[in-house]
Amino acid sequence: MIELESVAMSYGGGELLSDMTLRLLPGSFHFLTGPSGAGKTTFLKLCYGELMPSAGRLTLFGQDLRDMSRDDIAALRSRIGVVHQDCQFLDHLPLIENVALPLTVAGQAANTTELRELLGWVGLWSQRGALPPQLSGGERQRAALARAVIRAPEVILADEPTGNIDWEMSLRLLKLLVELNRMGKTIVIATHDLNLIRTTKAQVAARVLRIQNRRLHLAGADL
Repeated sequence: MIELESVAMSYGGGELLSDMTLRLLPGSFHFLTGPSGAGKTTFLKLCYGELMPSAGRLTLFGQDLRDMSRDDIAALRSRIGVVHQDCQFLDHLPLIENVALPLTVAGQAANTTELRELLGWVGLWSQRGALPPQLSGGERQRAALARAVIRAPEVILADEPTGNIDWEMSLRLLKLLVELNRMGKTIVIATHDLNLIRTTKAQVAARVLRIQNRRLHLAGADL
């Protein structure tokens, strides 16, 4: 699905990521760890075509990113759902319209029944009319997940999705991500939270990737 071959990424003449090789297979579950500034967000941006690698080969769903047009990349992103770290919403729109925004941008009509099921799944149907500033941190993160999966992507990339919420809400969000994985979705979560990783590894066959000294390492079965 997503394959990196000797991929490197440089900013301002300095190399942030170097010689990364990885295949993300359908239905796999990966955590991405590493110190702040190691390049976790940059790695995720590479995985959904937001950034072009400065070296190496990046293949998304069998297509080399360098051979794709901007329109090709935009179309491909419907197959990848992203939960951003900053979790931005349009504050003047109610929750239900924010969640449906990817469909609106794509010129697709939102199915009311499917929206109700999706918001019910993340436990937010009763808050469907609330504006984003009225939501708690945990509610915003669950709304962000609902927005990320509304187009039924095959891959979900989440950047520190539990960074600003308490442990109970982290477990609730984790449960949703595990459910998506059991439905066959490929999951990649960037996180500092080792307890979250250990809890997940007790439920699914999650692997741990670590960015260290600009390189990507597979931690293996043991954390």
